[in-house]
Amino acid sequence: MERNQTVLSEFLLLGLPIQPEHQHLFYALFLTMYLTTVLGNLIIIVLIQLDSRLHTPMYYFLSNLSFSDLCFSSVTVPKLLQNMQSQVPSIPYRGCLTQMYFFILFGDLESFLLVAMAYDRYVAICSPLQYTSIMSSKLCVCLATLSWMLNMFHALLHTLLTARLSFCGNNVIPHFFCDLSALLKLACSNTHVNELVIFIMGGLIIIIPFLLITVSYIQIFSSILKIPSAQGIHKAFSTCGSHLSVVSLFCGTIIGLYLCPSANNSTVKETVMALMYTVVTPMLNPFIYSLRNRDMKGALGRVFHKNKMLFCFSW
Repeated sequence: MERNQTVLSEFLLLGLPIQPEHQHLFYALFLTMYLTTVLGNLIIIVLIQLDSRLHTPMYYFLSNLSFSDLCFSSVTVPKLLQNMQSQVPSIPYRGCLTQMYFFILFGDLESFLLVAMAYDRYVAICSPLQYTSIMSSKLCVCLATLSWMLNMFHALLHTLLTARLSFCGNNVIPHFFCDLSALLKLACSNTHVNELVIFIMGGLIIIIPFLLITVSYIQIFSSILKIPSAQGIHKAFSTCGSHLSVVSLFCGTIIGLYLCPSANNSTVKETVMALMYTVVTPMLNPFIYSLRNRDMKGALGRVFHKNKMLFCFSW
């Protein structure tokens, strides 16, 4: 009887704190941002595949990062857009758990890929003569595969622990997606195990990658300061400038959300900060890498030139 009383068929997503008269404006804005995210990340993936000059460890990880960003944004934004046009913004129980699984998977995957890219920049600047031998294709595939496997296990662990919880009566989630912390607040059964796993795994998934990235860049900056020529310093900074911008954007949002809690309007703050790393960050990453990276701009020019030549010959 208790089991039958606690089974929910769906959750209601409150969505964003937007006035009804502004719904259409924000709908158009989020739709444009999402399409830009998809197009920008697809362009990076295609360019890296088509241009043999970009078949290097750094761009191998970048293609994985772009794919992760594309999927990460696709986990939440299409449902957000659908609910903004719906009178009853609901999501099925199983759909909610599925969304939570992929949200955790692709969100944590970006953190691991940023660590791999930081290590690649560390080797490129601090040990340039051994770069080819250290950053072999085998190591790159192993790092990417390990990142995927660990995060699939991590996401599955949280999903299974959440699926065992009982939910009573209240099924309203004050968010625009199925956030893990929001679901735990709705549970009427004991969530101590879930909270303990979040505490332990959170340290492994968020803090350790952040520390590894920090240590890598401390070593990088130490090596850069030892470079005698100004041209060499500029080249070194340009080599890791794009990655550092993405790291700052990603880590800054996470720190602002989880390490700087506020007592007032916490739900609104969490929603706005979640928009930053689910909608804004995946959209900005392609611009950061394309506008600050001469290799990407060169590859884009070569692909357009090649297609233009083929079009001219076809006529």
